[in-house]
Amino acid sequence: MRREDKGRGGARHPGVVARSILDLVGGTPLLRLPPSFETEARGREIWLKLEAFQPGGSVKDRIALEMILRAEEEGLLAPGGTVVEATSGNTGVGLALVAAARGYRAVLVLPDRMSPEKATLLRAFGAEVVLTPAGAGPGHPDHYEERARRLAASIPGAWFAGQFENPANPAAHERTTAREIWEQMDGRLDAVVAGCGTGGTLHGLARALRPLRPGLRIVAADPEESVYATWWKERRLVRTGLRRVEGVGEDRIPATWVPELLDACHTIPDAEAFHWTRRLAREAGLFLGASSGLALAAALREAPALPRGARIVVLCPDSGDRYLSRCHNEDWLRDLGHFPLAGDGPLRVVGLLRADRPRGLLEEDANCAEALRQAGERGVRPLPLRARDGRLLGVADEGALLRLLADGADLEQIPARRCLAPAPPVLAPEAPWTEALEALLAHEAVLVAGDGGWTGLDRRDLLRRLPRLQNQDAADRSAPIPSPLPLPGAP
Repeated sequence: MRREDKGRGGARHPGVVARSILDLVGGTPLLRLPPSFETEARGREIWLKLEAFQPGGSVKDRIALEMILRAEEEGLLAPGGTVVEATSGNTGVGLALVAAARGYRAVLVLPDRMSPEKATLLRAFGAEVVLTPAGAGPGHPDHYEERARRLAASIPGAWFAGQFENPANPAAHERTTAREIWEQMDGRLDAVVAGCGTGGTLHGLARALRPLRPGLRIVAADPEESVYATWWKERRLVRTGLRRVEGVGEDRIPATWVPELLDACHTIPDAEAFHWTRRLAREAGLFLGASSGLALAAALREAPALPRGARIVVLCPDSGDRYLSRCHNEDWLRDLGHFPLAGDGPLRVVGLLRADRPRGLLEEDANCAEALRQAGERGVRPLPLRARDGRLLGVADEGALLRLLADGADLEQIPARRCLAPAPPVLAPEAPWTEALEALLAHEAVLVAGDGGWTGLDRRDLLRRLPRLQNQDAADRSAPIPSPLPLPGAP
């Protein structure tokens, strides 16, 4: 490890023995796209820089470490201080990790549209999480960056990281990521592709690699509902909306994004990004986030502009484990119209059921403690009680359970039948979906029969489906994700 890089990451090797988790930042592997993708690569070599191997699980560990170390050197962050940042998740995780390792408090502001896994992960690192409304745009008091700046100003000893204008952001990639790619590719590369979040990754890579490899193409991948691609092509801002691919795209132009450094900027539809993300998992065993699929899609679009045999490096920012409720969740994809709700023909009640809905039931001899575990801890609602002969006796009366809890009763000694309410309507899975609509207009939840038990269906389930039900051809118009493997309910 060179002296100037000590403690700043970027020097990890197989078998290394580290003294700090921060010594493991950087040094991520490079993997050639598997042979099953060769047709899509069109005779070009595509290599994936797998940042999911970072200790915090994403490329943002690099900038988090660099920003905090620079803040310490410049006297902006002192022992016992507080790190404050506005984040879509990954930079926050990196900052929380570094803050934990160096003894700082971390307060991180996150738009509430981000996956719940990210907020849970931040809290696991000891960070305090502040959620802001996703619809609050730049300049609004509730915009996540505005909120973070106010918090930093109100907390004694706080430092606002400011990844969108902090020069340590692109510098981290110039110093570590670019050097790793250059050495791993033996200097033989023709294009580098990455998603645009803050723009710092491409900024740093371009500054470091262009002098070493004149003619190297620097390619950006931008999601729908982002300003970058239009600004790069036309130098005008567009009104943006909700972005489904997290961690990339912006609704303004930050200081860390330098469009003059780019040779191309491809807008990638959500369905395309999700398709490649899921295909990488199913065909290559690479469980990554949707921004990796986005970048791969941009690389495949760029490939024809390069000579056969050209080598393209794609930066894959993070792991799929923080998107289990998003692009790796088929219910979520169905809600967006990327998969059909259920088989062919008219929609049935079974097509409204969610794979991730908690399921369970109580047997006749169960006690109220088991009812509490199922209804309270697991969230099974309504919770059915089944007789020994298989009949439906009713459902758990949550109000009665609450009263027993408040009275301090010994729930282990009280039969569940003591807390029983009449069952709501029970629907057949093959019934038309309109039967569920009629039943849910009169009841908050119903049960759907099947497999020797019953599954709950509530108004929220239907509300999440109605936008698609209003247009029976919505799935066709929203570009369903092609899949290399058969999916439940998909053609």
